[in-house]
Amino acid sequence: MAGGGGGGDSGEPEFQVAPMIDVLLVLLIFFMSITTAQVLKVDKSIQLPLAPNAIKKDNQRAEAIINVRWNEGTKKATFVVDDKLYADTAELVKVLVVAKKTGEAKVTHGPNLGFRCVIRGDRLAQAGAISRAMAAAAEAGISDISFSAANRD
Repeated sequence: MAGGGGGGDSGEPEFQVAPMIDVLLVLLIFFMSITTAQVLKVDKSIQLPLAPNAIKKDNQRAEAIINVRWNEGTKKATFVVDDKLYADTAELVKVLVVAKKTGEAKVTHGPNLGFRCVIRGDRLAQAGAISRAMAAAAEAGISDISFSAANRD
């Protein structure tokens, strides 16, 4: 009587390497796609302010990330959302409104009380630039605003 699993005469099943490699490749692609989406939101050129008691944020909520770049030479701020530059807050408000709607739809298929805006301001940025980013978020209907800081240099 023929049985499945191979192994010849000894009766021991053989370990199949090809299906294991297929599964590992699928997992690798999955994790690479998730990581790439999150990395695009973070601007590496921004030096975050230091806060020794800063805690790690929870990644379970839908959010919009505003990167506030500060140009020390011109003393002006530019706002970056999803790798696009915005010099004025009027355009920024439009983008945040769309981000809030899509974020709410993705997470809860309705109003998401946990939707937030994370402001990543450069440590040299003036308070007025951060205030403009906060005002843009408020005008877009986002009431939960968080700030990014580093706990070490």
